[in-house]
Order: sequence, then structure tokens, then C-alpha cells
Amino acid sequence: MPNRVQVAAAAIVNEAGQVLIARRPATVDQGGLWEFPGGKLAPYETGRQALKRELREELGIEVTEARPLIRVHHDYPDRTIVLDVWKVLAFTGEPYGREGQPVRWVDMKDLNDYTFPAANQPIVKSIQLPGEYCITMPAESIEAYIEQVQQRLSQGLNLIQLRAPELNEEDYLALAEAVLPLCREADARLILNAVPDILSKVAADGVHLTHERLMALDNRPISHDKWLSVACHDPSSLSQAKRIGADVATLSPVCPTQSHPEAKPLGWHRFQSWVEQAGIPVFALGGMSRHDARRAQALGGQGIAGMSVFKTS
Repeated sequence: MPNRVQVAAAAIVNEAGQVLIARRPATVDQGGLWEFPGGKLAPYETGRQALKRELREELGIEVTEARPLIRVHHDYPDRTIVLDVWKVLAFTGEPYGREGQPVRWVDMKDLNDYTFPAANQPIVKSIQLPGEYCITMPAESIEAYIEQVQQRLSQGLNLIQLRAPELNEEDYLALAEAVLPLCREADARLILNAVPDILSKVAADGVHLTHERLMALDNRPISHDKWLSVACHDPSSLSQAKRIGADVATLSPVCPTQSHPEAKPLGWHRFQSWVEQAGIPVFALGGMSRHDARRAQALGGQGIAGMSVFKTS
């Protein structure tokens, strides 16, 4: 059985919204690659304790505010790495490589230009995502959908899933083309709830696949420069999402929801247990309030997703 190595890692964000990365020494395993600072847990040490100690030793900073970001289980041939990743929101001191390692502040959008170990890839995705994932509500017309997206963007929401199952393909394409420039102007990502091939017709940021479409796949259906979002309801679909290389998932229903009153809610305990093994960013969906974002994050989730939760009136 491969050795199990537990590591605390940090996504440290400064006031400019940049994240700190460090370069691994050339003499160690996967030397020369960039990584998120951190290190192995000592015996009887919690992830938070290890995080604070490692960042003090490696970077000379004191963590004053941090929250769980994601837990990643990654199997290498000789060992299994369990990354307990924290988003560091406040610290004192000026970070520098106390062990001689190069460190660099990087804009979020530029993280993809750096080469990370495979186990770090879900961290890259998670740090680039917000804590709220807005899904459009049913609307009476294309114009109503456009107005709804404008309202959500005005709230500062910057991850929008365009869901309009009642529209035919022609109308949906017209809608997508209409809201895409609105999202671009607001620096928001537009995810289309449609078949993957739609990206050849609309230059959106990615697609969201229904549970049925997800489970029918053998491999990732879109390029890695686009976001692949998927709908999951159980451990098997979360496992499938990870296997095909999905970037983000929604897990539902976590709480009772009016849109699917017949569906039995998972509850927060099961949400935490399943997310622990997911290995990709997961949004809690179903019966959410905006106050639930912190709860979802404390349990290892990316945040919350929903439709009516973001309705203003």
C-alpha cells in the first residue's frame, strides 16, 4: 500500500487579489515546478496548526485569518498525498523565501501559465473560482433572461450558468450571444448549460453538464482552456466528475428545496463527507441562502450555487 502523506498548503491572497506561489528546488521530487506553500503535518498536528507553522518557517509570516479551501487526495505511484488547503486572507509580515526558494505574487488569471504538480491542479481551479455560483431562473422571454443576467452581474456575481431548458437551440444560442458581452464587460465567466459542442458556436467560458450527460461520458468533452462544470448527486457521480477531468461540480440537493420537493436532501454532514473525497471544487446546491456560503466553505466546499437565492425582489 502506498505511503499516505498529509500536507497543509496555503493559497495566500494579497490586497491586490494576487496569490503567492513558490518554486520547488531542483534537487527534490518534481523540482522546478511551482507550488502553493506548505508542508507535512507533524504528529498530532492539525491542518491549521501545520499551516501556521509552515508559513512562519518558510515565508516568515504570521497567519491571522484563514479558512478551508479544498482537500485533495492524489495518488502517485509510490504514495498518496492528502492536501489540506487553506485560503489565507490576512497575515502579518512580508513573505519571502526563508529557505532560498523563489516566491512570486501572481494574478489569478495568470496561474495557468505556471506548471504545478498534478496534486496542485484542483487548488489552481479552486482559487480562481468565487464562492457563489449563479444559475439563471426560468424566465418568460429572452429579454427577461437578459434582464435577469444584468441584475445578477450588478450584484457582483461573476460566475453565471445560463440555464434555459425551455428554449429551443436557436433561441438559446441567440440568448447566449446576447449575454456573453455583458459578462465580458463585468469580468464574469459565462457557463452554458448545454451540450459541449455549443462552444464551437458561442465563445463562452465553459459548459455545465447535467447528471445524465456526465454519466454517459468516457472522457473530458471540451478543451482544458474552457471550464467544465457538472451536476452531481452522489459519490459515484463525483467520482465520474474527477475521472473525466471536470473542473467544478454542483452537489445537490443539500437542503430541502421548493424546485424539487420530492428529492431527499443530503444534509450538511453527508455533503462534507462526499466533498472530502471529491478532489475538485464543489458548490452546495439546493435550499441555499447566501449565509450558507461560509458554512459550505467551512465543510470543504467551494461555496453555494442556486437560482432563487440570488433573486433581489
